[in-house]
Amino acid sequence: MSLTVRRYHSSDLPAVQVMHRLCLAQVGLAPGDGVYYDDDFPRIHQIYIADRGEFLVGESAGRVVAMGALRRIDEERAEICRMRVHPDFQRRRFGTEILRRLEERAVELGYRRIRVDTTLNQAAALALYRKFGWVETGRELVGGLIVVYGEKVIGPAFGAGHGPV
Repeated sequence: MSLTVRRYHSSDLPAVQVMHRLCLAQVGLAPGDGVYYDDDFPRIHQIYIADRGEFLVGESAGRVVAMGALRRIDEERAEICRMRVHPDFQRRRFGTEILRRLEERAVELGYRRIRVDTTLNQAAALALYRKFGWVETGRELVGGLIVVYGEKVIGPAFGAGHGPV
């Protein structure tokens, strides 16, 4: 089964919201836990696309089954977030493709560093970031969950990792 990656359209919002809820529930994250949030969804274009970022969706068989976003932190740094693959479509390298495209887009937009955060509950995400050469920069206990922070140097050093997340 193939994946077609494209920029988010406002008509994708219902599918994106459902996928977000399903994926977080799958790893035990829920509203009110201190990590879960979804207040950015009604403003995807404003928060991500219009502010030197990106929001990508992946389609398979005419259905939105993957997503990921790039959000500007400052002139040199951006954050990769909203990485999700619908549970029915996991383990098909769709997350790998979304992450690869977001890293490429960060380079195109002129960022020098990108960061990410995830929880220890999200083992597949941790494995994906390690595979892409992300460096763990810290951990924090938030609402009973351990949040893992990572960073990667891109631009001239794109693809060069400094160790595992």
